[in-house]
Amino acid sequence: MNQQIVHNNFNEVKEQLINVIDSFSNSGVVLGEPSRNTIKLFNFGDLTLNVKSFKKPHLVNQIIYGYFRKSKAQRSYEYATILIDKKIGTPAPIGYFENKNILGLLDSYYISEHLECDLTYRELLTNQNYENHEEILRAFTRFTFDLHEKGVYFLDHSPGNTLIKKNNGNYDFFLVDLNRMKFQKMEFNDRMQNFARLTPIKEMVEVMSDEYAKISGFEYNKVFDAMWGLTEQFQEGFHRKQRLKKQLKFWKK
Repeated sequence: MNQQIVHNNFNEVKEQLINVIDSFSNSGVVLGEPSRNTIKLFNFGDLTLNVKSFKKPHLVNQIIYGYFRKSKAQRSYEYATILIDKKIGTPAPIGYFENKNILGLLDSYYISEHLECDLTYRELLTNQNYENHEEILRAFTRFTFDLHEKGVYFLDHSPGNTLIKKNNGNYDFFLVDLNRMKFQKMEFNDRMQNFARLTPIKEMVEVMSDEYAKISGFEYNKVFDAMWGLTEQFQEGFHRKQRLKKQLKFWKK
């Protein structure tokens, strides 16, 4: 097992953390709906650990992740530490584990402190009457602008990947699902592309465009035209894939 653990009391907890991973399949509390990756919660002293088990890679990717590319777990851990250095919210990283054999990577796990949130961006998408909807949406836009100014291109900027906590009339934002990021100067088109996966609701895009224009200095029509155009492109591609999946399922019957 190749492993990296970061904790204030490293020597005391290393074996305990390894035991958490070893018992992952038959203990812990599953978080969220079943998907290709599994997230479980574990009590760990005064902490609740959030442990994400990534889907076992197929043979080619086992070799790639074993010898040529960092695993999703390692990238998640390293990107979390970069975000914290940049004062960008994310659940506190604890470490990552990798199980390897001679072929390469078998499985991997990312461990962070579990963060209880009040909502995610998804609630803004599904409930247009959510309390302070526009205020939260504008605050989220300012948060995204801060990412861009700090050179963070979060490639999975989608409705479920930003946790939101209410904080005395303000809102704090925390990124999760971190394994796909770039750190680079954010050009205008990259900035607008980063909003494309968030919502198909035009009124929400209008609000985000207005707020982004105000804080960035870009002209509103330029921001809206780009943001909405890229959103429509993403939606067209998404629905095209969904239709193709349905057709394939039909022919398999």
